Amino acid sequence: MPKRDLCPREMGPVLTSPMRKIIHNPVRITKPYLANGMTAMDIGCAMGFFTLPMSALVGETGKVIAVDLQQGMIDGLKMRAEKAGCNNITTHVCDISSLNARQWDGTVDFALLFFMLHEVPDADRMIKELRLALKPGGILLFVEPKPHVGKEKFLKSRKMIEQCGFVVIDEPKIRISLATAFRKE
Repeated sequence: MPKRDLCPREMGPVLTSPMRKIIHNPVRITKPYLANGMTAMDIGCAMGFFTLPMSALVGETGKVIAVDLQQGMIDGLKMRAEKAGCNNITTHVCDISSLNARQWDGTVDFALLFFMLHEVPDADRMIKELRLALKPGGILLFVEPKPHVGKEKFLKSRKMIEQCGFVVIDEPKIRISLATAFRKE
């Protein structure tokens, strides 16, 4: 996949705009799946719109692993996290073909894929790598933009996730989105 298809670094401040919370409140979306002390992974974290609120939800004894393909997005996230006093965030730059996250295999309680799986050239591989990272019973929340992805493509991705060893546990209602929560079996 050409890099031009990715959300550019220049969009980072737009993605973290407080106005975005009107449509996609990160606490409301992730709180049902997070608790104090958990390890969460935010894949395609950009500048941390979900990462920072997730950091507060898992608390000082928890951890958030923020994963993105673009170093510029990670750098922006680090600045925002430092300013917010979030000390439980670990950043990780992946590459276009792999999460390269084997160091977290079997340690993650919750993973978030928000508006990004459609940008991944090998989604099947990513889901299999994510499955390795999740603990048994770990939760994956998969959300895609309804107008951009469409129901047919979303359902195809959802089926692929199920075939990788996940079971549907919830279909949360998220504005202008298609969403499914899964549990690792």
